[in-house]
Amino acid sequence: MRNEREKRGGLSRLGDFLAGKGFYIVLSLCVAAIGISGYFLLTDSLDPGQPVAGRAEVVVMPSPALPSVAPEPTPEPMTTPVPTPTPAPTPEPTPAPAPTPAPEPEPVVYTWPVKGEVIGAYSLEVLAYDQTMGDWRTHEAMDLAAPLGAQVLAAADGVVSAVYDDPLMGTTVVVEHPDQVTSLYANLAPTPPVAVGESVTTGMVIGAVGQTAAAESQRASHLHFAMTQDGAPADPANYLPPLP
Repeated sequence: MRNEREKRGGLSRLGDFLAGKGFYIVLSLCVAAIGISGYFLLTDSLDPGQPVAGRAEVVVMPSPALPSVAPEPTPEPMTTPVPTPTPAPTPEPTPAPAPTPAPEPEPVVYTWPVKGEVIGAYSLEVLAYDQTMGDWRTHEAMDLAAPLGAQVLAAADGVVSAVYDDPLMGTTVVVEHPDQVTSLYANLAPTPPVAVGESVTTGMVIGAVGQTAAAESQRASHLHFAMTQDGAPADPANYLPPLP
C-alpha cells in the first residue's frame, strides 16, 4: 500500500514538473535535435564524396530589375523674350525729276515802224551821195518816207535802252530786243512818249516823225531807221517782212 502511494506521489510530481518546467526542457531538446540534424546536413553538402539523399537546393531569384526612370528634365528658367525691333523700312529713293528743258525763246516778230517808200537804202559797201552834207558816204540805216507827225511804231518787243537828242540825227529812241538785236529810231519829234527801261511790244507807238535830224534836213519828211546785231550794223531789210 505504501509503495503504491509513493508511486502515485512520484507520478503526480512528474506531471507537475512537466506541466511547469518540463515543457521548456522538451522544447530545448527539440531545438537541439534540429540543430544537430542541420549540422549533419551541412556537413554532407560540403563533402562531395558522401552521397546526399535529397539535397536541398536554394534557388536565389534575381531581384526584378527596376524600370529605369529617366531623370526629370530640369525646367529651363523662364526668360521674357526681348522683342526684336522691327527695322524701319528703307525709303525707296525718289527718282530725281528730269530737268525741264528750258523753253526755246519764241522767234522775234518784226514789223515796219512806218509804212512808206525807202528813200535812202542801207549801204556799207557802196557810197551814196548825201545832199545835205554834199559828199559821198556810207549809210548805216534805212530812210522811210512818212509825213510829218506820223506815228512811229516799235519794230518788235523789247525794252527802251536810250532816249536822247543826237547833234546830227536829232531826237533818237533805242530799243533792245531779246535776240541781241537793237533798233534805232531817229529824226523823231521832240519828247517821245517812252522812257528808258520801259517795255514795249511790237507795233506800240514810241514817237512821231519830226524834223530834228540836221544831217538829213535836205531830204523829204522821213524816219531814219537803223538796226544792229550783236553791236554790228545790220540791214533792216533782213528783219522786216515784205511790204504788201
